[in-house]
Amino acid sequence: MVSKRIDEAEAPVRETEAQGAGRKSGTLRIGAEISAATSGRTKSEGHLMEQVVERSNLWSAYQRVVQNKGAPGVDDLTVAEFKDWLKVHWPSVKEALREGRYLPQPVRRVDIPKPSGGVRTLGVPTVLDRLIQQALHQVLQPLFEPEFSDASFGFRPGRNAHQAVRRAQAYIREGKRWVVDLDLEKFFDRVNHDVLMARVARQVSDVRVLKLIRRFLEAGMMQEGLVKPRTEGTPQGGPLTPRTQKRTSSLSVW
Repeated sequence: MVSKRIDEAEAPVRETEAQGAGRKSGTLRIGAEISAATSGRTKSEGHLMEQVVERSNLWSAYQRVVQNKGAPGVDDLTVAEFKDWLKVHWPSVKEALREGRYLPQPVRRVDIPKPSGGVRTLGVPTVLDRLIQQALHQVLQPLFEPEFSDASFGFRPGRNAHQAVRRAQAYIREGKRWVVDLDLEKFFDRVNHDVLMARVARQVSDVRVLKLIRRFLEAGMMQEGLVKPRTEGTPQGGPLTPRTQKRTSSLSVW
């Protein structure tokens, strides 16, 4: 399965919207992202992908993936087997990434029961896709971090729940007494991919990176051997998910 995926990544690029109205829709969508990436606010330069696949960044990403362990994805490749696999296949994967041809595999669906009832659906990427997502995350984080609210403490470097508690305690000492607790039901399950990508493109000008992020968003979800296409939402389970979710929910982008 993994070798087959690499072969597909090395094949000539085929746009998924290669026929009729589908092609027109895909062209307009990518065009909108490129337009957003070339106007307005300060953005990254167009060689972001080279930073993603740079040796030290990949090594740091690899160490994080190995440290986190985790279950295999749809290809059944384990973290323990990953090092030997990379020695053989990484050159072709790197080439596919630099040329904008890499295609992520579907994620494996896992439903986790919630204490309050119902389930939380996770999408477990392959170990390779987790490596690439982590490498992306490390490069994108410095671009988006300055835009987040100072009152935001989740999934941010150097911030934690203890700091959030201390901030709340400071508000209490100031005499504030009202607390608003709210939750948007299934918000991240319903994230509009076009809206999210338009906001990412405000900071990212490398079209290869934009296409790769969208491909991760649209990678199908496999359950019981069947792959279900995904047209909205950012399922939890991959290293890149918290960053895209934070980007969507950041008040500064609405």
